[in-house]
Parts: sequence; structure tokens; C-alpha cells
Amino acid sequence: MYKLFLQPLLFLLDAEKAHHVTFSLVKFIHFLPGVGGLLRAVYRVEDKSLERELFGIKFPNPVGLAAGFDKDARLFNELYNFGFGFIEIGTLTPRPQGGNPKKRLFRLKKDQALVNRMGFNNGGVQAAAKRLKRKNAGIIVGGNIGKNKDTPNEEAANDYLACFKTLYDVVDYFVVNVSSPNTPNLRELQEKEPLKKLLSRLMELNAEYLVSKPILLKIAPDLNFDQLDDIVEIVTETKIAGVIATNTTISREGLQTSGSELEAIGAGGLSGKPVRESSTRVIKYLAEKSGKSFPIIGVGGVHSAADAIEKLEAGADLVQVYTGFIYEGPALLRQINKALIQRNRVN
Repeated sequence: MYKLFLQPLLFLLDAEKAHHVTFSLVKFIHFLPGVGGLLRAVYRVEDKSLERELFGIKFPNPVGLAAGFDKDARLFNELYNFGFGFIEIGTLTPRPQGGNPKKRLFRLKKDQALVNRMGFNNGGVQAAAKRLKRKNAGIIVGGNIGKNKDTPNEEAANDYLACFKTLYDVVDYFVVNVSSPNTPNLRELQEKEPLKKLLSRLMELNAEYLVSKPILLKIAPDLNFDQLDDIVEIVTETKIAGVIATNTTISREGLQTSGSELEAIGAGGLSGKPVRESSTRVIKYLAEKSGKSFPIIGVGGVHSAADAIEKLEAGADLVQVYTGFIYEGPALLRQINKALIQRNRVN
């Protein structure tokens, strides 16, 4: 139904406008009595074989929503009804910021991809934390945190620490985003020494609480093997909970979209089908290099059950979708979970 009717209508709109229309539509239908239960009946797949326990959290199924879709934590309760095992909100920054100038979100239909240069547009971590207090019981929410655009890298740790403190009581795990290509100089924080210092400070703060929260690192698909070796070393030394692999790519190799169209779109992070192989490559390398010593959440180009299984077989413990959810609709989650149940029975 989504691919036949709703998606073609939404794709007539500007991509960012379509995103806001979708949010309004999902909010509206949930005001109708019984809609939440109906959606759960249609899309949620419940089976013991789907459950995963990682870093002290029991996930009802291994398919989550990646950060970027529900940036401001406005729709997490409603989105859960579509079958997600967990929802990641953000990226959030300490202070509200408008992000980069529009137009800043583009569809590459031939490639089933998106290019975005949103620039951490969000209403600030304080506002999101208030909304998260209304989280329904049983919903697992991760908080993806970043720094404000005008915060110099030398002071970036203070922004991450501020977000951590504000969200501590209302999220189940944290994700440190230093890999977005859309905030100037942010990716410099992926370098070995700055990253080690940042994660160490977060872990020190984490230890001050009675119960520590899992902290994961989200990395780019553009890292080379030497840089991935550094990531394994940093995760081991800082003892963070795991890695999310991967964020969007700055590469434009192998696309069907014309060069002139890509030039007109300009800079931004590419997500969707073209990222599948590079994301899986990173997952496989990290899993093998580390001896599976830490959990990995795989994200990038998951548009089918086969894509999700590929990531899991490469070494991911959980997977996330975003662009695939936009192109395929909520039926994608049901397809993945059904396929995983069948796979578990065969194995």
C-alpha cells in the first residue's frame, strides 16, 4: 500500500517537506481510536527468536530506526508501532540550531538513495528530553548526541557531556556522533587522540552515575583500514559499549544519477543502497579485527531482508534502517523480522 499509493505522492514533494508531511500524517492517524493497536497488529512481529540482549538491554527484535529520522524525539512512541525493535533519536546538540540553509535533503531515485546536508538541525537537547519523559513503557530509545556548529573542536567534549547529562534519565543508550560530514571539522574528532580523549571523558562522567548507560560510537564508512584499527584500539581502551557502522558517505562513486545532477545537488552525506557494500565492509573488518569483542550495530543500505541478513552475517548484532524505510515503507521491518525467524528455524 505504501509503495503503491503513499510513496509516489510523497515523492512529488520536496524531500524535506515530505518528511514533515509524513510526521504530521503519522501524528494525526494516532489520534484516531485503535490505530496504534491496528498498526502493531499489522507490522509488529513478536517471536522469542528475534530477541537480542546487548550491553544490558533486551531488544524485542534486532531492527532499529537510525538517527536522523526523528531528530527531535517527537514521534518515537508512534514509530514503535511500525515494528521497530528500538528507536534512535537525534542528533541532538546542547543548544537549538537551524542547521544548514535549505535546500538540504535530496532524493537520488535511480540509486534509491538520499543526499543530506542537514547540519544537526534540532530544537536542542533540553526540549527533546522533556518529550522523552512521555516515552511509553517497553520502548528502547537511544540518544544520538553531537556538538553545536559554532563550538570549536577543542571545546567539543563539553557539548557531548552536556547532552549526556540532560538525556541520562530518558534514554537507554547513547551514540557519540563524530562522523557526520555536514558539520564543519566534525570528522576531525574521529582522529585517534581527540576521539580517545572525548570518549574517555564521557566514560568518566558515566562512571559517576549509580547505573552506567551504554555508550556507542558512530563512525563513517570512509575510514581506511588503518583508521579502523585505531577504532578497535580506542573502543578496547576506553571500554565503550560498541560501534555503529556506519554513517553517511561523502563518496559519489558508482552512482547511476548523472554527474550534472550530482553537481547541482552539491555536498552532503549519501545514504541508501549505494552505501550497502562499504558499510558491510566496515562491519566485517571491525568484527574480524576485534574478534567480536564488542557489539556492532550495522546501518547503511538496508532495503531488504537480504541486506539485513548480510549485515548480521558480516558481524553486526543489530541493524538499523533509515533510507530503506523511506523507499520501502514499514513493510520492510516485517519482511526482515519474518525472514530472520525463518532463518533461525533453518539454523
